[in-house]
Amino acid sequence: MTKIGISPRLLHPQPGARGVFTKILHYVEDGIARWLQSRDALLFVLPLSERAGDYARALDGLVLQGGADISPLAYGEQPQKAEWAGDPMRDGYEIELVRAFSAEAKPVLGICRGAQLINVALGGSLHQDIPAHRSDDYDQHAHDVRLEPGSGLARLYGETGPRRVVSIHHQAINRLGDGLRVEARSVPDGLIEAIRGEGSGYICAVQWHPEFHGARDGFLDGGLLLDEFLAAARR
Repeated sequence: MTKIGISPRLLHPQPGARGVFTKILHYVEDGIARWLQSRDALLFVLPLSERAGDYARALDGLVLQGGADISPLAYGEQPQKAEWAGDPMRDGYEIELVRAFSAEAKPVLGICRGAQLINVALGGSLHQDIPAHRSDDYDQHAHDVRLEPGSGLARLYGETGPRRVVSIHHQAINRLGDGLRVEARSVPDGLIEAIRGEGSGYICAVQWHPEFHGARDGFLDGGLLLDEFLAAARR
């Protein structure tokens, strides 16, 4: 059975917290956990540690899930607003995980924040705020994307027509990281919505949430992307 590691979201203690909430909590959003476990795979949450290399050697692949902003400090900028300071602790840990799994030639899949993190880990930068892509509708917020001709996603889903995705974010990929290419852009504003590594290893990341698509008509089938990632992990 394929062993997949997932980096955790972090819930930090807040002022006035009591009980368990006085500790850092590591957690996984239910939708992505169910999506990953819908196939023949075992899911392992990778809590904060200094053993990224050990995880990379022991597991078959890595998934980076959504969550908090990435700190602009990670790509050499200051936050334009205090509330965009992100989670530097999580950023540093996930960057180590990306580099460790890549060094072991193990596949890496990024979802939402995960796409931004991969881009930053490979030397890219982000737009700090894209208001048009923010929404309180969460898993009901959708827009079309255009798959780049000849891209891996175009081969996976077919070349023609814009496609519907669930995509909620206010940061977005700006300058591409080293060794990455654009796989999809949002319609109509052209923001980067998917990237893929150009090397022999498997690195793929989407700004949208394939785990929310299900079998809805007009939406990209998240199962195809999951199958592609798991096939790379089995190799």
